[in-house]
Amino acid sequence: MTDFSPGRVVDFLLGLLEVFDPLFAPYRRFHEKLPPKVQQTVTAFLFILPFGILYAIFTILPIFQTFYISLHKWEIMGTNIRYIGLKNFERLLTRDTQFQQAFEQTILFVALTIPIIFVGLCFALMLNRPVKGIGIFRTIFYLPNIMAVTVIGLIWARVFASSDRGLINAVLENIGLEIIPFLDQGDLATLVVSFTTLWWTVGFSMLIFLAGLQDIPQSLYDAAKVDGANRRRQFLHITLPGLRRPFAFLCILQVIASFQIFGQVDVMTSRASPTIAISPGILHKTTWYCFCDKS
Repeated sequence: MTDFSPGRVVDFLLGLLEVFDPLFAPYRRFHEKLPPKVQQTVTAFLFILPFGILYAIFTILPIFQTFYISLHKWEIMGTNIRYIGLKNFERLLTRDTQFQQAFEQTILFVALTIPIIFVGLCFALMLNRPVKGIGIFRTIFYLPNIMAVTVIGLIWARVFASSDRGLINAVLENIGLEIIPFLDQGDLATLVVSFTTLWWTVGFSMLIFLAGLQDIPQSLYDAAKVDGANRRRQFLHITLPGLRRPFAFLCILQVIASFQIFGQVDVMTSRASPTIAISPGILHKTTWYCFCDKS
């Protein structure tokens, strides 16, 4: 019985490559004739080609298919299909009051969650210090981000529950104050879910900014100190310009994630209907309906 070793596995794989080597010989000769920059570009495209094919099949194609379906009256079983043009969008934008109300709440939620980026920057500045044991604090700040949305929603739903079973309302009732319906009113529920989202995701922003801060050369700060620049000037002229790419990256991710909000609202309020309105057309009304005050 032969002993297993990583070297034997590598030799076996290299042997397989040699078997297919004659098939790639024409391409190799063609590739060697190309200019160096073109060779790099072609090689890069070949590496991303498998992902590109899967992305086109499972993401790009469904987007076009969804748009095609939205132009039809589509029964739930797909048996009675009739082309109706843009009537679905016309009804959604002009006659559907719930959509308009929910869309306003979603815009408000996006505006409230953008400050997550700046809170993450503040935490990153605090934790970007050569202090003994700083890794423990970084881990603690990032820990909420690894929890599932269901866990986060259940925890904060119990804290902000509108009855006396909620932690905050139980305290208010014990000191003789009126119970606050945190999760029963649209605008107030938006604020609560925004706070929950900030607590849950601020660790990711902190981690990205922390990596960006450590990528800024210390020599720039040393030169600024020699020139007499105080900490405010160092922050404005060195730190912020050095974090332009992390800022852009986090802004894009935060806006996309905020418009796709659903899990926190569904778990915390238990009022978001995860159904899909099918007739007429397929109109996804899950996220925008979450914050509607249906009372």
